Amino acid sequence: MDLVLDPPRGVAPILLGMTLDETIAAVSGWGEPRVLRRPGRNSAKVSSVLDGVGVQALLEGGPTVTAVELWWPGEGRASGTRVLLDGHDVTSQPEYPVIPGVSLGFTRQTSQEVPRDAEGLPSSVTSVLVGGKDYYDHRYDSR
Repeated sequence: MDLVLDPPRGVAPILLGMTLDETIAAVSGWGEPRVLRRPGRNSAKVSSVLDGVGVQALLEGGPTVTAVELWWPGEGRASGTRVLLDGHDVTSQPEYPVIPGVSLGFTRQTSQEVPRDAEGLPSSVTSVLVGGKDYYDHRYDSR
């Protein structure tokens, strides 16, 4: 299966703006999703796994999905599921590339034993987050 990054809409079948119940229904075909609610906060996280790829829908401070994050299966594990952006498998050289206005963030940090480049970073992306168009605005100075 392919998970297609569709910023700023989400990662189908999880779309930004979905309610908690809609999100649970969207991923239930992959197995029983885990729901973590934070006591005293209006936030939740729905976690599921598709062929080893971790999928998290984040409902941060409100009743709807604000971001979707995908995680590499982990050391010693493989997956037939591809994560695609514009038809290409997601790979990256920089450690934390972010595309402003698109809110697509990648991570190569991991404590797992994975193939690494000469600088010690994983040779491929280990996590990708898709958020709304203003999700990363807090990282940029408004000067």
